[in-house]
Amino acid sequence: MKENKLTIFQQVRELETWQSVAFSAALLERMLPNYQLFCEATEFADPSPYRNSLNVIWEWLAHPKTKINFAAQLEKVEANVPDPNNYDSIGVYPAIDTAMSMSALILLLMGEDLQGAVVVSKLAQGTVETFVEATSDDEITDEEIKQHPLMQWEIEIQQELLTLLANSPKNGETCKALKAIAIGEGMSNIGIDITP
Repeated sequence: MKENKLTIFQQVRELETWQSVAFSAALLERMLPNYQLFCEATEFADPSPYRNSLNVIWEWLAHPKTKINFAAQLEKVEANVPDPNNYDSIGVYPAIDTAMSMSALILLLMGEDLQGAVVVSKLAQGTVETFVEATSDDEITDEEIKQHPLMQWEIEIQQELLTLLANSPKNGETCKALKAIAIGEGMSNIGIDITP
């Protein structure tokens, strides 16, 4: 499993910018419900700016000539990051990972963090790891985390997205296919139902 993780991050590093953005957007489709549920459960913030930012990014991917003020998008995202000290719910951590991933993706689009997709890939796996640890009754080893069905699923989805990107042209159809993989099972990366 460790080798698999390494090769995923290596593959992500080798993606072209458009592919990196598309890969990250697909992973965020799987993470966003975690943030939305946290906002609904705690009344922390309105989650719609995150959904809107992700929609704008998909729009840019399908039509790269679209003019978007990414600095304004980043500001909206960074204004709504929960402080873990204010919440005793485990849901705060997946919400923070989503916020950090969204920021990393926008910084990638702005050309300020060319490794943004690696950050998103690691945070997506980290969300699953934290969730598995938090919901386990006993101490859980790294090996058990790697073998956990949610972690296996996360790795499989990331690999599937990378394979699709390696074999698909840069266009709107590829975006639709990536999104379909991301939301195909109707659950976030920690098993929360995705409501349309």
